Amino acid sequence: MFGHNGCGNGPFRGMWRNSWGFDPSQFWGGGGFQGRGPWGRGGQPRGGRVFDQGNLKYVILQLLAEKPRHGYEVIKAIEERFGGMYSPSPGTVYPTLSMLEDLGYAKVSLEEGGKKIYEITDEGRQHLSENKPAVDDVFAKISDFAQNIFGEPMMQVHRAFKQIGQTVYVRDQRRTPEQIKQIVEILERAAREISELG
Repeated sequence: MFGHNGCGNGPFRGMWRNSWGFDPSQFWGGGGFQGRGPWGRGGQPRGGRVFDQGNLKYVILQLLAEKPRHGYEVIKAIEERFGGMYSPSPGTVYPTLSMLEDLGYAKVSLEEGGKKIYEITDEGRQHLSENKPAVDDVFAKISDFAQNIFGEPMMQVHRAFKQIGQTVYVRDQRRTPEQIKQIVEILERAAREISELG
């Protein structure tokens, strides 16, 4: 859907997830996703799951309806839907695949080398059809998230972030402690002003 273009697969991806301590997968409302926002009690980050198991089941079934996939292909397909900004853990995806197999909604065949490939069954397609409103709602939320991150005018914000990074982290330039202190003050002031926008 979004492939590996844009900021999701570029330098900002690692910056958001690691250096800046910002992970967009924490920013979810109710409905199709499990997360309830980034902050828990005491203002501490809350890392809750993006999907509850029921909604992840729909996502995986829909992906299997498109074509048979290995488990790692399911993970990569979900990551692509999120523009590279979220990737489910194998510890979440593989148990859900096993559950779908137990329910009769997916079947497994072994390829040469023992790799498992998952395929949706007729029962799985019927289950998707019977729950189409819920399935559509989950994928609409995924699409809205990606649009909010990669659509205009947010791309202008991404370009501004890039400009800041290029300006602050100038190669082969040594900054004095006083200059670094001033940079920190500027960035902290900008963060406060942005926060005050609501």
